[in-house]
Order: sequence, then C-alpha cells, then structure tokens
Amino acid sequence: MVDSIQFIHRFRNMELAELALTHRSAGRPNNERLEYLGDALLNCCVAELLFNRYAQASEGELTRMRAALVNGQALAEIARGIHLGEQLRLGPGEIKSGGQRRDSILADTFEALLGAVYLDAGFDAVRAVIGHHIEPRLAALTRSGKDAKTELQEWLQHRGLPLPDYVLVNNSGPEHEPTFTVRCRLRVPELLEFFADAGSSRAAEQQAAAQALRTLKKPGNRPI
Repeated sequence: MVDSIQFIHRFRNMELAELALTHRSAGRPNNERLEYLGDALLNCCVAELLFNRYAQASEGELTRMRAALVNGQALAEIARGIHLGEQLRLGPGEIKSGGQRRDSILADTFEALLGAVYLDAGFDAVRAVIGHHIEPRLAALTRSGKDAKTELQEWLQHRGLPLPDYVLVNNSGPEHEPTFTVRCRLRVPELLEFFADAGSSRAAEQQAAAQALRTLKKPGNRPI
C-alpha cells in the first residue's frame, strides 16, 4: 500500500506511513493530527525557502507566494503526482463518492504525510521532502502570487494578443516518478515555442509559461 511513498521517504516506522494515509472516514485512528502537524511544517519550510530565495521580496510578496505554493489545489497536484489517491484508506461512503480524487482530501493527506515524515526522521528529512516538491514550482511563480499561466494570459489579453497553446509532447520515466514535457506556443505576432519538463503536465505547463513570461518581459527583447 505504501510502496510508492517509500520513494519520497523511506519510513523506518511503517505505522506512521499507514496512519498518514488513513482518512477520518475510515474511523480511528486517522491522519487528522498528522495533518495538523504537517500543515505547520509545510508553512514553516516554504516560508524559509522563500525568505532565502527572494532576498528583495517584501513581506506581502512573500506571503502571497507562500499562499500560492501551499493552497489546496497545489498540494492536491503534488499528491496526484505521487499517487496518494490510490493508496488512501477511506470509508465506504468516501470511496463511493470518489474521495480519492477530491482535492481537499488529497491535500490534507499530503500534509499528513509530511507530519509522518517529521515524526519518523526529524525536521531535516521533512524539509528535504518539501523542498523536492516545492522547488520546481518556484520557477512558475511570480512575486504577485499569481501562477505563471494566469499572468501570461493576462499579459497577452491586455495587449490583444492570442492566448497560448499548451501541448503535452512527451511522457516518460517510471510510474512512481514520471516526467511530462509540455510545449507552450505563442504568436506575438511571430511564433515562439517554450518547452518544460516536470512531474505533472500541469506543473510543466506552468514552467513553460514562466519561460514565456521571462522572454516577453525581458527589456529590449519583446517580440511585439
């Protein structure tokens, strides 16, 4: 049941791993307390990561970036990338209603998993896990707190330009750690293409959009 999360952290105490994957609908004990702990650890580690990475960012900018990185949708995407939904212990009602695919449950389970990693191996271990999954997303984040796809769309719309076209061009790697390659194509007005690799197609789209934004905003290098 926990084979794939062993690639994220090799648990010494497998009971912690099992508990992290047990939703409250399955009864007690469940992962609610671990979720509480993991949420605090996630916010602390992401705050530290942003503080060190963006030395010139204001408190408001850091807060907006952190919120974009730790919101439910972002965490659910990470959870899907490591197949947490397939490993959840859910009650019959949640199974029937598709709880294993619900963003809120997936996000909460990822936080619970972080709490379990901390109890199993300490702060450095959980910091490493968080860094591994959050670092790639920094490239697709703007200091406004908006994701790169949203900001790119707004940038193009403001100038009356066509919206970008995203295409998945490759999917490779093992099942527990896939790599998705996405192309972002723009006409501004000439054709521009940007490629990015990530652990999910959504993350790759964001990173390709971030590349496009950097090119479009580079002083003296705008193609319009």
